[in-house]
This record gives sequence, C-alpha cells and structure tokens, in this order.
Amino acid sequence: MAFDDDIKFIRKQRASRPRGRTVEDAWRRIDEDDGLSTKDKLQNLISLTVNKDLGRASRTGRGGSQQAPAAPAQPLRIFENSYPLHVRYGRISIASGLQLDRDLVAKLVRASSREDEPEEFDLGRALFIDLETTGLAGGTGTLPFLAGMGFYRNDRFQIVQHFLEDPAGEGAFIAGLLRFFEEMDFRSLVTYNGKLFDLPLLETRFILNRTPFPLAELPHLDFLFSARILWKHKHESCRLSHLAREVVQADRLEDIPSAEIPARYFEYLRTRDFSLIEPILYHNQEDILSLLGVVISGFQLIADAESAAAEGEPADAMDLYGAGKFFERTGDAETSIRYYERALRGRLSRDTAAAARQRLSTHFKKAKKFDRAVALWREMTEADQLASFRELAMHYEHRDKNLELALSVSEEGLALAMDEAADSIREDFRHRIERLKAKLRRASAPRPLKGRTK
Repeated sequence: MAFDDDIKFIRKQRASRPRGRTVEDAWRRIDEDDGLSTKDKLQNLISLTVNKDLGRASRTGRGGSQQAPAAPAQPLRIFENSYPLHVRYGRISIASGLQLDRDLVAKLVRASSREDEPEEFDLGRALFIDLETTGLAGGTGTLPFLAGMGFYRNDRFQIVQHFLEDPAGEGAFIAGLLRFFEEMDFRSLVTYNGKLFDLPLLETRFILNRTPFPLAELPHLDFLFSARILWKHKHESCRLSHLAREVVQADRLEDIPSAEIPARYFEYLRTRDFSLIEPILYHNQEDILSLLGVVISGFQLIADAESAAAEGEPADAMDLYGAGKFFERTGDAETSIRYYERALRGRLSRDTAAAARQRLSTHFKKAKKFDRAVALWREMTEADQLASFRELAMHYEHRDKNLELALSVSEEGLALAMDEAADSIREDFRHRIERLKAKLRRASAPRPLKGRTK
C-alpha cells in the first residue's frame, strides 16, 4: 500500500507453506500428557514436525552451500511502525478515527456488549490489539507469540509489535507487555473477537506468569459484534480481512492465510529462518490497520445514514437496514423504525426485505399498532413468509373475531408449511384449524327455543 513503504514483508515463501494439519495432530497427542509444562510440550512439538523442504531456498545459497547458523534467539523483539494522520488505508483517512462523535462511539460500545454506555470511549486513547498464537488447543495450551498493538500518539497512528522469539522467554514477553500497558495508560480497548479469544487468552498467560493484567477493567469495544449488526446481511462474510477488502477497500492480496501462521512459527523455532516470520508480522500489522479501517467505516455508515435521513437524501438501502439494526440494539425503537421503513423503499435483497418487515411488524405489535402490523403481515404472506400466516391467523381470531378469515389464513399457512416447515409448525396450524372449525360449528348451530312454563 502507498503509505506503508517500510513494510518489507511481502511475497515471502508463498510456495512453501507448512503443514498445519500435521502440527495440529502432533499437538493433540503431546497435549494429553499433563505432566509436561507448556514449554516442554512445544519443544517436543518442534522435534516432531520437521519439514525438511520448507525454507530450503532461504537457508542455502545459489550454489547450494549452507548458510551460517542464525544467532541465538532473544526472548523478545519489538517492531515499530507509524503512520501520519493524513495517509489513507484503503478509502479511509487515518485521521478520521480522531474525529468520530464520542456519543455515537459510546452507543456502539453498548450495542456490541449490551452493557451500560461507558462514561467515555475515546478512540484517541484506545488500544487496538490483535494476537497471533500457536492456535492449537485452547486454554493453557495456546501460546500467544505476537502481540500487535495500534494507538494514536503524537499526531500519528503507531503500531508496536512484541514478538516472542522463544517460548522459554514468555516471562520477558509478559513483563514487556505489562510495562508497555502501564506506560501508555490506555483508557479503552478495541478488538475483533477479542472478548472471546484475545483478551481471555492474554489474561490467562498473565495469570500463569503471576502478573496482574491491567486491561481487564477497561471499556471494551469488540467490533465483531458491531460488524455483524451493520454488515452481516450485506456481505458474505464478516471476517476482518473480508470486510477490509469489501468495505474499507484495502488491498490485502499479499497476505498469508491465518491457518498457516502456527505452523510457520513452529518451523521458525526449529530453523531460526526469520523469513518465515516476516509475513506473520505483515499479516498482524494489516489486521490492526484493517480493524481501525472497519471501525471507522462502521461509524461513518451510521453517521451518513443519519445525515441522509435528516436531509431527505437517498442512501444505500442495505446500509439503512444495518443502521436500523444498530438503533434497535441500542433500544431506540422509533429511530430504528424510521430506518427500516426507508430501507424498504430502496433496493433490498429478498431476504433482507423480509427481515426488515419482520422486525417492523414486531415493533408495531409490541406497540399495539395493529393496523400497521397487519399491513406488513399481509405483504409478508405475499412473499410466502410462514410466520406472517400465523400472526394474521391469531390477529383475526382473537382481535378481529373474524373466524372465517382466520381459518382461511391458517389453511394457507398449512399448505405452505407442508413443503418447508418443521413438524411442530405444521402441527400448530392443524390444531389451529381444528379449533377454528369447532368454533364456527358452534357459532352456526341453531340455538334451542326457550319454552314457556306454566
């Protein structure tokens, strides 16, 4: 990318990829031995997963002579890169991360976590963090060997990477991270699936090294949840690399697959061939920049939707639907209704349009605005949405007291359910039809005349 001239981690060993499945199988066997420490298990793994062909070109000269052995590994290496605010990552200006509405940021944190909005969530004081790990077993058997950390400082966006050269030096790795966290005094966290993976894993390693974990109490925006709210209906995947290409329009064509990373690290521990690690550093740095770009894009989507709504301008219907989901998640039902209705006036995919009508009808039913809910249910029956037949049948039976119409809708629903629904749904319609027919028979039966008594 144009602004990243310092990155030299491109096109490294693309034709020679380690055998991830072999490594995983070997680890599962070794990890069953509870008597070994993690360090011993990793050393055993290295000896079992030798790939003699991997990296041969980088270890021998053109004439086939063996290069000199690598220098002894240091426990920790630190790499730094920084980017001026005026540069762009894909279509996103790095400076725009400092210009986002803080109230909107706090709402998005709430939408992603269902927790109370934080008093302050300033991306200018946030830590963007992403780990690369041995990725094998989970729990104490998984070792983070690279911590990538991005943050705004001194009119730049900086990325610092702590790389664990040797598993035996994990204590130095953890101590270095602790010093870094304490010195930088971050006020919040931004991750992508960090609540389920990165933060619990890192906290576990701190605990095992008898070290306090200073990030545990910080407000945390795990943007994976927000991304699913905003884009799951629009893009085929919410993987960070996919959204970076599709939403941020960033070029990650030289990136290596995530699944390849653990095996590369183990092969590096065996050979000390640093060309195996350079693509991992590049991948991790791209993940940090992608996270920044996707976060900014998410905020811009909501801000642009609000601006278009206020000025009556056209907007992407799929983005309007995503904004509607966002406001619904924050508890702002009235705003979400406006966005869903605007989205339905635009070009939505069939499935998204059905979901928008379903969400709107649920809103109106809860608010007892039955005329508006019924109108949507009727539209949904035309699109063969099975749930709408049941909703209409219940409405006609219990609110309108129109048994004939309730029976007609129920029979249509059963006919549709015969082809695509679960047995429980078909049984629900059958039971409803029997009950309605019984009610109609009782209603049409002649009433006996009351005789006079003398």
